[in-house]
Amino acid sequence: TITGNFANVIHGLNANHLTDQVIQRSKRMILDTLGVGLLGTSTEVCHKVKQYSKIYSSDITSTIWGHLDFRLPPLYAAFVNGVAVHSMDFDDTWHPATHPSGAVLPAVIALSEAFPQKKKISGLDLLLAFNVGIEVQGRLLRFSSEARNIPKRY
Repeated sequence: TITGNFANVIHGLNANHLTDQVIQRSKRMILDTLGVGLLGTSTEVCHKVKQYSKIYSSDITSTIWGHLDFRLPPLYAAFVNGVAVHSMDFDDTWHPATHPSGAVLPAVIALSEAFPQKKKISGLDLLLAFNVGIEVQGRLLRFSSEARNIPKRY
C-alpha cells in the first residue's frame, strides 16, 4: 500500500543516508529557523500562547526558546516555539507551499530535550530526525490533492 511503502521508507532511513550536502543545508535551515524563532518570541501571539500553556506541567519538560528559565511539557514547548517561528513568517518555504522547518524543528528539539540524560541523542541523530520530519511533510504534501494547486489559488 502507499501507506506501507511510505512507512518502510521512513523507517529505513538512518544517519548514513545524510550526504554532506544534506547535512550542510539542514544546518543552515536549522540556524535560520532558530533565528526566526528567537525573534518571534517577542511577538504578541507568542506571548499569548506562552501564557496559555503555563497551565500545563509535567515531570518531563523542554525549553521555551529565548526563555531558558521557562519550561513546558514537550508538546507545549514545541507548540510555543512553533508559534514563535511562524509568527514572523520569515521561515523557509518550498513548493507546494509549506514552511517545513517551523513545523519540524520545534518538535524535534522539544523531544530531544525530553530524553533522559543517559539516552541523549547525538547531533547527527537530531539532523536525521529533522530530515525525516521534512521528508514526511514533503511526502504528505505530495499526496495531498489540496496542496497541489495552492499557488494557483493565491
